[in-house]
Amino acid sequence: MKAVLGPTNTGKTHLAIERLLAHSSGIIGFPLRLLARENYDRMVAAKGARHVALITGEEKIVPAEARWFSCTVEAMPLDRKVEFVAVDEIQLCADPDRGHVFTDRLLHARGMVETMFLGAETIRRLLRRLVPEAEIETRPRLSQLSHAGPAKLSRLPPRSAIVAFSAAEVYAIAEAVRTRRGGCAVVMGRLSPRTRNAQVALYQEKEVDFLVATDAIGMGLNMDVDHVAFAGLSKFDGHRPRLLTASEVAQIAGRAGRGMRDGTFGTTGTCPPLTEELVGAVEAHAFEPLEQLAWRNAALDFASPDALLASLLAPPDRAGLVRGNDASDVLVLSALAHDPAIREAARGRRAVRLLWEACQIPDFRKLATDHHTRLCARVFTHLLRDGELPQDWVAGQIGGLGRTDGDIDTLMQRLTEVRIWAYIAARADWVRDAAHWQGRAREAEDLLSDALHEKLMARFVDRRAARLTRRLEQAETAELLSAVTRAGDVVVEGHPVGRIDG
Repeated sequence: MKAVLGPTNTGKTHLAIERLLAHSSGIIGFPLRLLARENYDRMVAAKGARHVALITGEEKIVPAEARWFSCTVEAMPLDRKVEFVAVDEIQLCADPDRGHVFTDRLLHARGMVETMFLGAETIRRLLRRLVPEAEIETRPRLSQLSHAGPAKLSRLPPRSAIVAFSAAEVYAIAEAVRTRRGGCAVVMGRLSPRTRNAQVALYQEKEVDFLVATDAIGMGLNMDVDHVAFAGLSKFDGHRPRLLTASEVAQIAGRAGRGMRDGTFGTTGTCPPLTEELVGAVEAHAFEPLEQLAWRNAALDFASPDALLASLLAPPDRAGLVRGNDASDVLVLSALAHDPAIREAARGRRAVRLLWEACQIPDFRKLATDHHTRLCARVFTHLLRDGELPQDWVAGQIGGLGRTDGDIDTLMQRLTEVRIWAYIAARADWVRDAAHWQGRAREAEDLLSDALHEKLMARFVDRRAARLTRRLEQAETAELLSAVTRAGDVVVEGHPVGRIDG
């Protein structure tokens, strides 16, 4: 067993994929669906589609001859015996919301021949305590990351990523960049992989020189970013506003400079300056070690809804572990356990287990509303009574989600709805002809993703201005080509920019 620890840009994931494919079978878990899909494509290129599987909450591509599995951490099929098992970003064990899943994998997920955990140095001390048999390897960053100080938006160098922490801030900055620098690509956590990849391609292909993103940029985006500019240093973490930790700043700043190319980071706009202490920690990749990891009891009692809840709320019995925040599945179960009709229906272990499975439908909206609780209750009721979900209900729900009218926020909201129904459709034991409904959900997601990309382009990109701005910034070494046609049209670098009358 090995743990490979180090900052961003150290080649950890590349190493894990190499080791995975060197074995006759293996499973690797990633923190994001986007990463699972990206590495699935890499694995298919190496081994062929017949032998590689993709398993996430929303997507299941599992060929009969599959031997290598790319998954989200939550979806890892740990009942399969494989030679190699790996988990990426293992420091997420400390995340109060999702960390319990990573901690479970740290404590229990094992390959028959080799096991590998990848992550940040901050988890070293707790990893030694909880998994003392693990051999720890430290990897240095391949390039240097240095502080460049503050800069106005209009003075940021090309190939910069500007990071904000709310959709409203992202939109405002993106519109300012469009006005002053010709436009930008936009990356937010709520974008689908297809939209996100299209936006990244816009940046990578140099259609635009700037990227405006939330902290979603901090994980899994390997791009040609030379400079990261923070537009703020606080975020709403789902529970309260708080300042970023030094390691979070480093995770985001570390997107600058890839391979052997150095990168810089700094601030812009109204962001307060970074302290010397914070800058020193980020440049040296030296952070306070994690003190505790999130944990949730996996030995569940399905005797009754109350017994199940009690087992989920049990405290850890090992030092270094602490109960994390109650996830949406526990909150939904707690609400339904007080519903007289659900309590009456959930009698016996089979019914309670089915109730728990329904409660685990992800709340991608992250609103913790009664709407999601009612959805889980309806799924449970149908499954308990009929053994499957009604075809007309599934058809109506998925069929209505492919509409592409509305603004950016409306399309992103529909995408979260599609993700929920893609998760449901991926349950072959819940839905008759699951492959058909998975396909319909994918079609809806693709339609919405393409429409969202077009709307982001229309709002935040002025291609003509972007090209002219780029040429102006290069004007010291190359003259702009300009002309006035016989009709009086003024053309610069092939773009009409005005007209002379008289």
